Amino acid sequence: MKQISFGPMNNASNKKPLLRWYDPALMRILLPSLTLVIRLWLWTCRLVRVEGQEAERALFQETGGRIIYVTWHQRVSFFIRIFVGTGLCVMVSQSRDGEYGTRLARRLGLSTVRGSSTRGGKQALRALIGRIKGGVCGGMLADGPRGPARVAKTGTIVLAKETGAPIVPLVWSADRCWTLNSWDRSLFPKPFARVMLSYGEPIFVPPETKMHELEHYRQRLEDVLNGQAARCDRFFGKERPWRRAGRGLPETGPAPAEAAMSEKGHAQRDQGQGR
Repeated sequence: MKQISFGPMNNASNKKPLLRWYDPALMRILLPSLTLVIRLWLWTCRLVRVEGQEAERALFQETGGRIIYVTWHQRVSFFIRIFVGTGLCVMVSQSRDGEYGTRLARRLGLSTVRGSSTRGGKQALRALIGRIKGGVCGGMLADGPRGPARVAKTGTIVLAKETGAPIVPLVWSADRCWTLNSWDRSLFPKPFARVMLSYGEPIFVPPETKMHELEHYRQRLEDVLNGQAARCDRFFGKERPWRRAGRGLPETGPAPAEAAMSEKGHAQRDQGQGR
């Protein structure tokens, strides 16, 4: 008599998970709790020093809120605390991770356009230009989403040129942080940490700026952000890692911009050129 086989039974290797991490049903379950945790965690942190806020508030009133706020990818976590509920428009990647990011941003009162420097970037930049021209403030990660760490990209400069909106560099540091083992050693303030926040002087990119002149503004933005990061870290007596060690480079040490002009040097150069 032939034996009839019904195939392997209870074979775990053939089982499919009920939910994958990117499943919409899982998002609906997790995101409300995650949003609450983020709000509670960041609101336990205490601002002990804020640098440049009065000038930033005056600029906000003058421009009607049309400002491009820029930080390093490493420092994005506390960026959320500052802009929750403001409608700030940020660029989020088109990946599955980005879908989580988009839904989370909306729950935190931010708006989004989808795209990054590696996928859909041009379309996202055009959409963000339209949003800012319409009166919304924008948020950018100068070296995001994948680096190199603390090397500013040109996209922010193009955004400022096309919209006429000023760039406001924004950096924070804290006395106690978690540091991820990521490409830029991303920082997250621990609960009840003391935080310093620095608003940098605005950078204006004239609409008549030629493409070959964008590098001047890109380098200036990079220098200012690195100067702010170093200053905020020093306030707490810290020297924080900002890249993975390797290829002969340590985790800390001079940032790319520290070998270039100082923030003051850039301002003097602009005045000399009538910018």
